Amino acid sequence: MISPPPLKPYDEIGIVTCAGKIEKGSLDAAIVILEGWGLKVTTGKHVYGRYNQFGGTDQERAEDLQFMLDNPGIKAILCSRGGYGTLRIIDRIDFSLFRSYPKWVVGYSDITVLHSHINQNCGIETLHALMPSELSPKRDKVLTKRSVDYLREALFGTLPAYYQSNHHLSREGKAEGLITGGNLSVLYSLLGSSSFPDTRGRILFIEDVDEYHYHIDRMMIALRRAGVLEHVAGIIVGDMTGMKDNKDPFGKTAQEIIAEAVDDFDYPVLFGFSSGHQPENHPLFLGREVSLFVGEASCSLAFK
Repeated sequence: MISPPPLKPYDEIGIVTCAGKIEKGSLDAAIVILEGWGLKVTTGKHVYGRYNQFGGTDQERAEDLQFMLDNPGIKAILCSRGGYGTLRIIDRIDFSLFRSYPKWVVGYSDITVLHSHINQNCGIETLHALMPSELSPKRDKVLTKRSVDYLREALFGTLPAYYQSNHHLSREGKAEGLITGGNLSVLYSLLGSSSFPDTRGRILFIEDVDEYHYHIDRMMIALRRAGVLEHVAGIIVGDMTGMKDNKDPFGKTAQEIIAEAVDDFDYPVLFGFSSGHQPENHPLFLGREVSLFVGEASCSLAFK
């Protein structure tokens, strides 16, 4: 995997809207923070675009992303938000110049489409991390200061190492491999396509938000039947936020559903990792080698 160069003061970065629309002014706080890090911020022409639920038409969103990918002066691309819509434009994008000028592509949730496609087809690392619109003071979810610091450190080249206490559903063990994955629902939508990541011998990360328990079960069974879960080196389960149930309960939590789906395998499984739709969002360098340790009392994830 190719690792894009870390940012330096005075570098130019871009912000684009690939999926759901954002409100006018919702990037103001993020721009102030990013410029405070010594960066020059350029926003896409249609970053505040509106077309039904999307941040502009498919063509407009693709046009903005293509411009940022092709511009060698842009050293990182931050996706303004998730939602839904990146899948609709992925086949419109030409990554040939991006391969010549690798740069960080940053985001999570619906941006899993870009992470998976770029890792799999371009061999370039991407950064699973918070998104600029989340820094707006009008948001209900207030990100922790540490999450913002983590993003700055990651963009400027600091490799993180994370430590946490064990979760009762975690399975002990050690594993090394490239880390891949992202939002479970988005990964499920990529099954069978050229954008789905190769998980063999890799550490698979998954997280999700606002899903019914039976949806989680269906997606995990689909991944299992497709052979995705059989040959991974380990699994990291991030935040499962706002999970829902029907009037007739499914009978298991999202974490219990995932644990059941991988029960027959013997690789380490880490539950409760702080990455996803919560105020504490640990960045992950998708496509990079990591060491995963799940012990009886403590766990760690370190990037190489």
